[in-house]
Amino acid sequence: MITSWLQSLRTALTPAAPAPMPAASRHRAPRLAWDPVIVTCTALLLLIGLVMVTSASISVADRQTGNAYFYLERQLISAMLGLVGGAVLMRLPVELWERYGFLLLVIAMGALLLVLVPGIGAVVNGSRRWLRVGPLNFQASELARVLLLTWLCGYLVRREDQLRASFTGYIKPFGVLGVAAMLLLLEPDMGAAVVLLATAFLLTVLAGVRLTYCLLPVVVGAGAFALLVLTSEYRMKRVTVFTKPFEHALDSGYQLVQALIAIGRGEWFGVGLGESVQKLFYLPEAHTDFVFAVLAEEFGFAGILVVVTLFMVLSIRALRLSRLAMLQGMKFHAYMAAAFGLWIGMQALVNMGVTMGLLPTKGLTLPLLSYGRSSLLVTLAWIGLLLRVNHEVVGVQSAVPRAMPRNGGPRPAPRTGVPA
Repeated sequence: MITSWLQSLRTALTPAAPAPMPAASRHRAPRLAWDPVIVTCTALLLLIGLVMVTSASISVADRQTGNAYFYLERQLISAMLGLVGGAVLMRLPVELWERYGFLLLVIAMGALLLVLVPGIGAVVNGSRRWLRVGPLNFQASELARVLLLTWLCGYLVRREDQLRASFTGYIKPFGVLGVAAMLLLLEPDMGAAVVLLATAFLLTVLAGVRLTYCLLPVVVGAGAFALLVLTSEYRMKRVTVFTKPFEHALDSGYQLVQALIAIGRGEWFGVGLGESVQKLFYLPEAHTDFVFAVLAEEFGFAGILVVVTLFMVLSIRALRLSRLAMLQGMKFHAYMAAAFGLWIGMQALVNMGVTMGLLPTKGLTLPLLSYGRSSLLVTLAWIGLLLRVNHEVVGVQSAVPRAMPRNGGPRPAPRTGVPA
């Protein structure tokens, strides 16, 4: 036993190839390299989300269904399905996603088209965003966004030279994503379209595209956004009301005003879990798009700080994993990790900004916190894919000795997780 322990210690401290394993363990599957920071942040956000969905929905659920835990039960089912999906994706090689990128693009476009077909796409609150899957409704844009970004990551690897050498090579993927964004606008789901295009734009910047190439998409995107706002009374209200919500407190600004009241009541440490008043009869959609307002009321600035910190750490951790993958020459892995980090940070920022009246109102969930079965399921599955990226990147980093640093001293490679 002591000999075996010493052999393991020598293997861990030796930067060269590991010593031969015992015959009994040669056929064992390699252990997954977990990133404890990503797992911890995800677990805490998921737990906070389950608590806040219960607190924000308990009264409305009891009034509507007679079961105070109706929304919690449905959210728990989605969480379990998402965890199972994440566990499955953790076992699939990342190379498969790159190989079948075009098929994923076809599936994404097909889902966005199907949701617009009467009889297939379900209409909820005036928006046609859901596909009926038996007794359940699945929001197509949640899955389509992941598949579209995965296709883009593969495109950035395959067409790297074209992207950097010519404007034509750069604009081609945005033509495809532009079609997807138009399909999202037809639902309508303007928030999802904006987040998708913004994430894609930042990914191309990380890929090293010339900044001069980026000017035209930005100008065209801003112009198209302005045109959409000016030609739609509904969107115009959303854009203008958030600047002066209390002047429209009884109509179009009602929801934002109630959210701001909830945030103000929370002060430093909140009124206590379950003690929110705004969630009872005043704040619409308290357990979905505006769950952050209920959290602010019940836990105050301290609760806001905790949630914001968790999202920041999760986003930054994914971006650091992206950098580590790029240093290893694993470009597809790098873009996949960056896509997740950019998306979750951006969507969380938009949701919080909307709730606090800093951005126009958009129907975007707060990842892992808001009630939304499709959003929770897809987000947890995507995190499983992120952990698979971490496993493969760390495996390469642990197996291959890293280059000597400039100061001449050896720089040991971490054996588990991404460097802090």
